[in-house]
Amino acid sequence: MGDISQRKLAKNFGVTLSFVQNLLKRYRELGMVGPKVRTEQTPTKLNAEQLEILRQLVAAQPDATVSELRERLYEKTEVLIGVATVNRMVRRKLHLNLKKKVSTPRKKGRSHFRTLSTHN
Repeated sequence: MGDISQRKLAKNFGVTLSFVQNLLKRYRELGMVGPKVRTEQTPTKLNAEQLEILRQLVAAQPDATVSELRERLYEKTEVLIGVATVNRMVRRKLHLNLKKKVSTPRKKGRSHFRTLSTHN
């Protein structure tokens, strides 16, 4: 790498020293520093039966939050997955969109406390 130190390289590119060290190690071992190539796909977190249960949950309550779907899925299947995974399963595997709950914004300037007035 010439006259520049690994620490200076890391600082110049805004990365950690360990990142530079790993790149150099990969270059020495493989002769390249490109991104790692994925050889096999990570298996889905839910099987076909569990995905169908998730589909039914969304159909029964399309305005449910992802957290609510996660809890209901766990109740029915005893499979606990993260909210991001539930969202990904609904959108990518089931090709569904969740309806967004519309909340009514609070009116500005209104107090939550009543003003007591005294009448003589």
